[in-house]
Amino acid sequence: MATPSATVRAQLLDRRDRLAALMSEGHRAPQLEALLRDVDEAVERITAGTYGLCETCHDAIEPDRLEADPLTRYCLDHLTPAEARALERDLALAARVQRTLLPPSPLVAGGWEIAYHYEPLGAVSGDYCDVVRPVGTEAGLLLMLGDISGKGVAASMLMAHLHASMRTLVGFDLPVTQLIERANRIFCESTMAGQYATLVCARLGPEGVVEICNAGHNPPMLLRAGRIVPVQATGVPIGLFCVKDYGVECATLEPGDTIVVYTDGVTEARSDADDEYGEERLVRLLKGLVNASPDVIAKTCAADVAAFRGSAPRLDDVTVMAATRSARVQ
Repeated sequence: MATPSATVRAQLLDRRDRLAALMSEGHRAPQLEALLRDVDEAVERITAGTYGLCETCHDAIEPDRLEADPLTRYCLDHLTPAEARALERDLALAARVQRTLLPPSPLVAGGWEIAYHYEPLGAVSGDYCDVVRPVGTEAGLLLMLGDISGKGVAASMLMAHLHASMRTLVGFDLPVTQLIERANRIFCESTMAGQYATLVCARLGPEGVVEICNAGHNPPMLLRAGRIVPVQATGVPIGLFCVKDYGVECATLEPGDTIVVYTDGVTEARSDADDEYGEERLVRLLKGLVNASPDVIAKTCAADVAAFRGSAPRLDDVTVMAATRSARVQ
């Protein structure tokens, strides 16, 4: 099995070949020449065994920064003041851009009422959250919630990539399984090794028919007539393997029934005593919320996670989304 450094080296060499081919076609801008030198120097650091170490203090560079930019040479503590200010500006801009990618909340459309709680761990989040109503189709809303591997800047960049990919694919009016299959192929072909995302894609029909494709994500919870029914994974996370065998689970929700989706920042939250929040606690909480509005469900779940955590540090992004079938089609 290839080592992480060997994998990064192979990917850098592949990108170097593409860059060299571009320059051989006559594109010899100074920026491209400088980028080519940076790639060559990164490959040399891998060969010398110093890749991923700060060139000033020789400690490890922050993994999320290295994942976001494999050419990074310095840890945060040894950026120049100008570089630190530029990084702060970039993070603030990235956070603003990410907020613009989120759907409105609460949202009433297509016979459904939807709301969510979205809480990044830092300035930006690796959680993906979207609701789309495909143009020119009566197939219903698409509710999507995902969790990118890793954290921080690198995860937020992949989140934006996933958002753009899904928005593009939605325009083809594909069945849910084909939508996930194509998203998986795009992720496999366009991301570095080891980068993947868990993802739930649910089509919410105006008559209450729900189709759920769960690509390795936490099980969505169906709140129906006082019962909580989890929907287990119907396929692997996207980006891991170029597979096509994604399945779908179907259910019909009556007016007042709800589907709740969430990321592992909920179930994997830890308390002061280092206990895990867990799926069982979430189920117990949801049993008391079967008649609550989506907004109340999302806010109550987030508040319960925060209360459980107490003074323990938050370790991951937290996202909860709830969609309730309403009595009237909008």
